[in-house]
Amino acid sequence: MSHTFLFQPAVWTGTGTLWCADGEPLGTVNRTEIAHRPECWLLSGTVKVLGAPPTEFVHAYWIEPPVPGTTSLKWSFESATLGKLEGRFAVIGPSILSVFGCESSGYHGVEHLGQRDADHYRSAGLLMLKGQIIYSWEYVLKRAE
Repeated sequence: MSHTFLFQPAVWTGTGTLWCADGEPLGTVNRTEIAHRPECWLLSGTVKVLGAPPTEFVHAYWIEPPVPGTTSLKWSFESATLGKLEGRFAVIGPSILSVFGCESSGYHGVEHLGQRDADHYRSAGLLMLKGQIIYSWEYVLKRAE
């Protein structure tokens, strides 16, 4: 089965859990849109954390389009809090792994996207700073109709 997340323009929605550094689980609602342009692919969206008060993370990744014969994609994302994160998506069988970091801020992390079928993925990952987990997450993503 070919990967659909990242590799096909689409909107993905989902729900899941984000765990803070103290282990407190908080529900999440997610929306991600993937667009393909000749010069780059764009992954943008939001993660709404259902805490008290609710918090919303906004993300926009610039992804270099794939070169024929390669199984990984370079990406970058800039944030006032995290700095300029740079990473790589790597396709490994039914999984897409993303490893990322920011040299100036020290933030780094990993995300695993496991394909369940063409319309469903499971995401799990964590963000770290100086060897400490800042937060971790698990989401189920569904391609919108």
